[in-house]
Order: sequence, then structure tokens, then C-alpha cells
Amino acid sequence: MALRVGVIGGGQLARMMIAPAVELGLDLRVLAEGEGMSADLAATAVGDYRDIEVVRAFVKDVDVVTFDHEHVPQAVLRALVADGVAVHPGPDALQFAQDKLVMRARLAELGVPQPDWAAVHDGTELQAFLDDHDGRGVVKTPRGGYDGKGVRVVRSADDAQDWLAALGDGEALLVEELVPFVRELAQQVARRPSGEIVAYPVVETVQRDGVCAEVIAPAPAAADRLVQVAEGIGRSIAEGLGVTGMLAVELFETDDERILVNELAMRPHNSGHWSQDGAVTGQFEQHLRAVADLPLGDTAPRSQWSVMVNILGGPREGSLGERFAGAMAEHPAAKIHTYGKDPRPGRKVGHVNVSGDDLDDAVYVARAAAAHFD
Repeated sequence: MALRVGVIGGGQLARMMIAPAVELGLDLRVLAEGEGMSADLAATAVGDYRDIEVVRAFVKDVDVVTFDHEHVPQAVLRALVADGVAVHPGPDALQFAQDKLVMRARLAELGVPQPDWAAVHDGTELQAFLDDHDGRGVVKTPRGGYDGKGVRVVRSADDAQDWLAALGDGEALLVEELVPFVRELAQQVARRPSGEIVAYPVVETVQRDGVCAEVIAPAPAAADRLVQVAEGIGRSIAEGLGVTGMLAVELFETDDERILVNELAMRPHNSGHWSQDGAVTGQFEQHLRAVADLPLGDTAPRSQWSVMVNILGGPREGSLGERFAGAMAEHPAAKIHTYGKDPRPGRKVGHVNVSGDDLDDAVYVARAAAAHFD
């Protein structure tokens, strides 16, 4: 009988696990949040991932559970573990991707380089932090933020007064120094339960309006020291937090040559989409290998450069499907991936991968192919 992998969450990440699961001989099953989700090609159940009985009913027919997102409550995760279910990543690791304050405190214990930060409960504490950091800072909601949501640059405590007023007893916001970075990077590693770990090349990510727009792999002009430091950070976090599966570490490269941790994701990640077509083992196959505790695959690039461009929003008129033929005809080297989502401003509805030996050419082709879907 094939190993049965259950994925909680029916988004595009679960969708992109389907093909490698078939190729690996795994039986992939998905618990989707609703009908018509991206991964409905493999959805075997629809239900609320916050309801333990719904989740228990789903997992009774799988051998291992993993995730399309990090939002499953800790109470549900720990109940599954208590039931004897194999959960990867487990709740002890996933808590650090669910709560940014918990993450910052643990990374500090591990000695991982990160921005100056503090937990602030009121305007007085926030203003004191800002006064110590040139009057500027980045305030984040500890839970639930992504793609620029739940993040705000502030210059006084008044700029976050609405968030502070909404805090409950004992709750806090996270404030960080406004990092003088020259670019953003991402380091991915994969780790299996038996301890084997592999690392991908560090990549450069380009953000627009808080959303990842482009990724270049490997990061251009990356000195050996930067490559070694980024990989060392990824490996130390994966091992120190006990992560199983894919781990993405978003990084800042600062103007004084520091490498600082920004965010963590314990699943396949937008910064790794290039690997689907540009690496020997793509991140979706690698994640499945890792959570199933199978030997991990080679992470080497297939070409000198790979470029990923997100399709954001989609066409203002018509459908994505109507644009495929033109994009493929004009750019046969581009690999186009769509998510089965309806177009909406700012929404990630697909991405384009292009690999080759000329970076400028790869960037041009990827952008031009993605532009067909505007």
C-alpha cells in the first residue's frame, strides 16, 4: 500500500504537491477549507481545520500529516500528536512559525542574528523602543500576518494606536528596528525526522507592496561568506527548532554586511518556486520526501540561473486560460504554473519560471511571459 500523506489546507502549495506525490508513488489527500480551492484536484475532504473532530476524521486514513499553511491551532496539533498521528512539522516546531514573538525569543536563545526587537504592550513601551532606534520601527502583529499584512512602519506610538487598543490582557505587539537592508534573501533547507538535512542555494527575493514579485536563484554577486552564513543560519534554525519538512528563512542583507533573519515558513515557500524547474529536486518533491522520512534529493541547480516571476492579480478582463496560448507561443522556454484561482488585485494566481546561462535574458523572458497574464 502506498504511503498516505494528508495535507491540511487546500491552497496552491498543496496543489503543487500533487504531481510530485504521483511521481513518488505517494497517496496524497487534502483537507480543503472549502469547495473550489486550488488543490481540489486532490481534495478528499472539505472542512474546518480548526475543528479537532473534523481533522481527526480526515487523518484516520493517512500515515503522516503536513500542511499548506501554518494556521492550524496548537490545540488541534497537540491533540493529533497525543492520538499518535505523525505530524510534520510538529507543534513544537510550528509554534515558532505561528507566533513571531515566540520565534524572536527562541532565535535569540539560539544566537541567530536578527534585528533588535521587543514585545510592547502599550504606547509608552513602543515609544521608548522608537526613541532608542532613531524614531522609527516596524510593528507586527505576532500572529496571522503574511504578504505584507499585519506589518506597519511607524514613527510614533500613535501610528499603531489602533493595534495597541485592540490588544487583550497579556497580549503584545512585536516591534523591530527598521533594518537598513540592501536586498532581501531567502535560504531554504529540508530536514527529515531521522535528521538528514540538505540546503538549497541562497536566493534573492524582490518584494513589491509587501508581496514577493520575483526570485533570482542563486542570489547574484553572493560572496562565499554570504553563502556560508546563510546556509549556516538555515541549518541551525532547522536543527534548533526541530523542523521537519521544508523550512524557508527570509533574510535581510544590510548595508553594513550583516545577515539578519526576518521571517520563517515551515512549508514550501514562494522563494522556492524556482526549484520546480530549476533544481534537480524541487521543493514540493523535497517536502514530501522529508515528511515521509524518505532520503532527500539533490538540491543542485540545473542551470546557472533561474528566475521566478509571480503572476499577481491576473487579467483585468477574461481568464488566465485565455492567455496561455500567447504566452507559450512567444516564450516557449518559460514554464507557466497557475493556481486555479480567480483573478483579484494583488492575489498570487500563478508564477513563471525561466532558467538559463544568461541572467538578463532569463529575467526578460520570465517578466515578458508573466506580462501576458496582466
